[in-house]
Amino acid sequence: MTHPAPPDPARSTGPADPARPPRPPAPAEAPRAPGTPPVARPPLPAQSSAGPAHPAEPPRGAGEPPGIRSAVPAQPAGPARSPKAPDPAGPPRGAGAHPAAPARPVARPAPGGPGAPEAAGGTGAPGGPPAVLARFSVGSRVLRDLASTEPSPEGLRLVGDIRRSKRLLLLRAVLDAAPGTEAGEWWELLEEAERQDPDAVRDVLHYPSTGVWAEETLRRLHAPHGPAPDLGHLGALAAAAALRAGIGFKTTLRPAHGRLALPTLGLLRPERPGPLALTERSWDTSDVLPLHPLPGGRTSLDDLDPYRAPATGHPAPVRPARRLTPKGHKRWDTQWTGALTLLERYDSARADEAGRLLRSVVPLGGGSRSSGATLPAAAGAVLARGQSPPALAATLVHEVQHGKLAALTDVLTLHTADRAPRHWAPWRPDPRPLDGLLHGTYAHLALAGYWQRAALYGARGAWAQHARIRAQVAAVLPVLRAHARLTSTGREFVDGMAEAERAMDELPPPGDQHATARRALERERRAWCAAHPELAPFAGA
Repeated sequence: MTHPAPPDPARSTGPADPARPPRPPAPAEAPRAPGTPPVARPPLPAQSSAGPAHPAEPPRGAGEPPGIRSAVPAQPAGPARSPKAPDPAGPPRGAGAHPAAPARPVARPAPGGPGAPEAAGGTGAPGGPPAVLARFSVGSRVLRDLASTEPSPEGLRLVGDIRRSKRLLLLRAVLDAAPGTEAGEWWELLEEAERQDPDAVRDVLHYPSTGVWAEETLRRLHAPHGPAPDLGHLGALAAAAALRAGIGFKTTLRPAHGRLALPTLGLLRPERPGPLALTERSWDTSDVLPLHPLPGGRTSLDDLDPYRAPATGHPAPVRPARRLTPKGHKRWDTQWTGALTLLERYDSARADEAGRLLRSVVPLGGGSRSSGATLPAAAGAVLARGQSPPALAATLVHEVQHGKLAALTDVLTLHTADRAPRHWAPWRPDPRPLDGLLHGTYAHLALAGYWQRAALYGARGAWAQHARIRAQVAAVLPVLRAHARLTSTGREFVDGMAEAERAMDELPPPGDQHATARRALERERRAWCAAHPELAPFAGA
């Protein structure tokens, strides 16, 4: 959830503290699908893990797809069939959001092998057997690993599989509901690009802003009134994939406001208004604004994509910044490099996790009330304000947890509470719903661990940060554990969080910093109860 930018503890130049808490090994690279020819409907193998499994509710699909032809309607003749449109997305994480709409079932490949299209809830290839729906299965060990917030290879792999499954489901639903033939033609171009460069196409389709566009488009396709869906953006996805794959192609798209956004690449600025004919030479011969790559990895600073944040009019307390100047890009490069350096020094496993799970950073503009936020529809993106490297490092740790928990709650039900804001959250002045309290506690648990490790490495002020945040988490965990609307899976998850919080006792801060933080927190609790007397029973003991 939203947290104020922490103070800037100075880095120590002294040696590392040998008492640093043990960490699990760095996450392994999630397995990638081989570059096999596209198959009909996404073949999504079910996720498995050791230990008693928590079956996903309802089946939602999993796994790395070797192809994208899954989104081609199984029976093009006749009316299109598609899942119900998702509920309107709430505000971004970090701004009081509710979870993303539950993902629908995802089809797996027909037993007949590649090329046999299959529809969730319907039949496979025409005349073939019924579709087989994949299910996620989350073992207790993986659930506990995720609950601790500590990075693990299995947890990282599960989050990636869930994100890919949900994205392919959304694209499939858009294709099924889209009228006309243009969408099918653009998808054929995506298939052709995938044959040449599967990784490029996968990156375009799983780019964070693609999820925002897909959810918004699906809502508009199912809405009886309101703005028309932006189906032309599917053509932009296809053109971006074709350009990156280096294949010959020709397609016509309609720029908006004199610009054509090509996800993962940037913007084209045509010389004249009207439809724009694109070929494989367009990026080299046109006036372009490329997306700015951040140093040290594959993460982009996205200040160009029109779907990088909620659309105008969406109830969001965060606003993306306008396109930055070269000086603004350079400032972000410096802050980003400094933040990664601190993460690598203090908590290398979290640095690796952030590098693997973050594909883009969206700069926040003036008027945003938070230092960072996460939009569930834009899996792999963080919205962040420009800030000092120590503060940005903490923001990245915080927001990555929201993304992980959002993915997990797409396949597991942790609670059945309503969205009424009634709980005290020490990091916010306003009452929170149970879901918001759970998300905030999870993110702050990770922050408490991060500041503990930073303190052990000598970062000035880090012990005070750790003591304050841990006191907040410790005050809220009993409320969560006692909540009657937790499911059995949710209770196990919260128990895992509590176990991780208790483990911090092994390396306490010096002096009476914990006691001081707890006394300050108790004063804050009493002040909150005085301001919200009707909600005092929800503030804990």
